[in-house]
Amino acid sequence: MKSNVKDDVCYAQPKTLEQRVAIANDFTKRFKFPLPFGIDDMSNAANDAYAAWPERIYIIDEGGHIAYRGGMGPFNYKPDEAREWLAARYGMAKHEASASPASGAPTSTAAPEAAPAAK
Repeated sequence: MKSNVKDDVCYAQPKTLEQRVAIANDFTKRFKFPLPFGIDDMSNAANDAYAAWPERIYIIDEGGHIAYRGGMGPFNYKPDEAREWLAARYGMAKHEASASPASGAPTSTAAPEAAPAAK
């Protein structure tokens, strides 16, 4: 894929699922992203079904089902509510000390491989 550095875009729009996976894997490795995430298929089915416009938070459980659906923003967009839901279900998050606290990004030593989202 040819890189496009205009407006801080690192990649051209992917034309295949393999290109989307490659971009996602680059992201997880480059930024040491500590959480697994799904990749929409080329028809953008997940985006069409769960578009977060206006702002919205969804939490998908281990079985692939919507376990939490936040209200539409901006007035019902409540990240603290989602954080409380996650803490009640999984316990409070433990954060490692970061080498650069200004970044706000969690530290991690391994980045998971991204995989296509299931339909």
